[in-house]
Amino acid sequence: MATTMIRMEPESLHLKRACEGDPAAFTALVRLYDPQLRAYAFRLLRDAALMDDALQNAYLSAFRAIRRFRGDASFKNWMYRIVHNACIDLIRKRRNDAELFESAALTDDVATAGAARLDLVAAFDRMSVEHRAVLTLIDVEGLDYGEAADILAIPVGTVRSRLSRARTAMRDALGGDER
Repeated sequence: MATTMIRMEPESLHLKRACEGDPAAFTALVRLYDPQLRAYAFRLLRDAALMDDALQNAYLSAFRAIRRFRGDASFKNWMYRIVHNACIDLIRKRRNDAELFESAALTDDVATAGAARLDLVAAFDRMSVEHRAVLTLIDVEGLDYGEAADILAIPVGTVRSRLSRARTAMRDALGGDER
């Protein structure tokens, strides 16, 4: 019964309780954003097992650090930043692992989606993690430039330039198609 009541409480109350050390409140907060964070990590890492590892590391780090959360950014952006860092750490640790940089295995669903989808996936896989991150945050997640800059810990101007380069690379990879 208490778990149901926690889920119904506003985010700010969850955050206050989590900052005071309430694990149930922290879990409720993470559940609010887990689908988005999961999708973001997968887009960066392109591997479900690596995504799970990164999220486990990120959630553990966030739980350990929640008492120091200052509110300089929203909880959502704070979590994106932690997940982003966990993904980058995993990439760095596995840089010599050729499997990480190979295209992810295509599922039957993607294989039947058509050549255009395959081209899109292949173009995305060839992008640097920096370009995948900014493209995902802005064009997929719908965040604004300021939020993306906070998450990536880079200036807004760098977000704009990376996004421009990422979009140009994607357009070129898809044969100049504006879609």
